[in-house]
Amino acid sequence: MTDTNETNMEQVIATDAPVVEAVAAPTEVARPQRRASDRDRRGGGGQRGGSRGRGPQREERRSEFDSKMIGIRRVARVMAGGRRFNFSAALVLGDKKGRVGVGVGKAADTALAIEKATRHAKRNMIQLNLTKNRSIAHNVEAKYCASVVEIRPSPGRGLVAGSSVRTVLELAGVSDVTAKLLSRSKNPINNARAAIAALRSVSDSRKK
Repeated sequence: MTDTNETNMEQVIATDAPVVEAVAAPTEVARPQRRASDRDRRGGGGQRGGSRGRGPQREERRSEFDSKMIGIRRVARVMAGGRRFNFSAALVLGDKKGRVGVGVGKAADTALAIEKATRHAKRNMIQLNLTKNRSIAHNVEAKYCASVVEIRPSPGRGLVAGSSVRTVLELAGVSDVTAKLLSRSKNPINNARAAIAALRSVSDSRKK
């Protein structure tokens, strides 16, 4: 009797126990591949800017003219509401191959005044007829306002000049000349324009 009861209890316990099913290992769900963007198709990849920074960069185009400032000043104009300040810039522009010009520009900003002076110098350029030694053919003398300049050839001496007259001759590519101021004017703009007038007379005489 005792053995029978134990057998029944074992059976009850065995039948009451929860049934544990085998759990399958979780399988990884394949994610859809990311569609290539337009930037990837162009070769940019994940790097910002693509391949633009890897190749040789394009060099900026250099201007054919050289310039040098001969004067810059601040000008005040008295208006009804007070003073208004402007800047005046003067420069010499040339290619050292026979072309040279003087320009003046005025603006409320220094950079804008220089830009205007550059455009003004390009419009007023002259073309020189130099000799084989990059000198002038004969003596010249010119006057602009109170400035009087004399330029004469001097073979083998190089460029002998001062003030803004030397700047004009250098940027024009002139050498083996001697320039002299015959006036007491110390205005660099007038002196430079007197030098331009003298060089223009050389070109005009050679055309004749």
